[in-house]
Amino acid sequence: MSTQQKALLVPAKFADFVVGSKSIPKPGPGELLVKIRSTALNPFDWKVHKYGIFVEEFPAVLGSDLAGDVEEVGEGVTTFVKGDRVFAQGQYQSDWATFQQYAKTNAATTSKIPSKFSHDDVATVPVALSAAYVGLYGSNPGAAFDAPVSASAVGKYANTPLIVLGGSSSVGRYVIQLAKYSGFYPIITTSSLKHADELKSLGATHVIDRNTSVVAEVRKLTDKPILTVYDAISSTDTQQAGIDVLAAGGKLVIVLPPSVKAEGKEIIHIMGLASLHPELLTSLYGKDVYGFLEQGVLKPSHLEIVGGLAAIPEGLNRLQNNQVSNKKLVAHPQD
Repeated sequence: MSTQQKALLVPAKFADFVVGSKSIPKPGPGELLVKIRSTALNPFDWKVHKYGIFVEEFPAVLGSDLAGDVEEVGEGVTTFVKGDRVFAQGQYQSDWATFQQYAKTNAATTSKIPSKFSHDDVATVPVALSAAYVGLYGSNPGAAFDAPVSASAVGKYANTPLIVLGGSSSVGRYVIQLAKYSGFYPIITTSSLKHADELKSLGATHVIDRNTSVVAEVRKLTDKPILTVYDAISSTDTQQAGIDVLAAGGKLVIVLPPSVKAEGKEIIHIMGLASLHPELLTSLYGKDVYGFLEQGVLKPSHLEIVGGLAAIPEGLNRLQNNQVSNKKLVAHPQD
């Protein structure tokens, strides 16, 4: 195998993307080298590039959703062999990012792919699922509900209402599916109404037009106090709507930094990173997510293939310009 690979590089802070060459890393103890077949694009990718945040070493490689085949197994890894189909969440470090042909992963936070799913299918999963999972089940930060990984926790939150702002977003879809498995009821979400039937099939009990008053519509649907809102959009407007609908002492989970104030209510800003939630996400990817997918508890997002590495910048532009709805863009680094 060659020692060099193709990668989509950011040569310097704020510089344009360029397809170039970089070395293929070697997996260390407890690590895997994965030949990336599919990588999904996320809004955070264009924000890192445009605003020069989060990455300080250049040339840099971005991207944080990967699916592929195990190419090499690091010392001490006994649960994977070369050729296994796997998926994992990448990291914004050169050897661990996903806009390239090969990347390292930690074996402990890598999952095998159930046979009924393609690389493309599961490449849409990790970043969005991690954010949903940490927001609901993480603690410090997180809403700290019990994850549905034992018989006693499945369906545990029956008759506990949950509001999901942005149900048709990638994160929102997983929040709804996990909430259904955890038993939350009612599960009320906001969305464009053209997605209502699909969101109900995923577990939402009610879909509110995203352009209406959340408070007024929720009050029509339940008289129970709302103690948890998951805001999968986290714009200033949606954060304020979440605060307004919460009862005193309630929690608003957000995926972007807070831009509103709340008195007597808690705002919880989460980031779904294994480095911040090692125990929770190691359990998810090392043990539970395979079963969630295999059993149909979780369904991957809709997707669109954009092409190879050279097609990623235009895909990120589409995300930046809000030209992508209810699907993930996926690239094929080997093309």
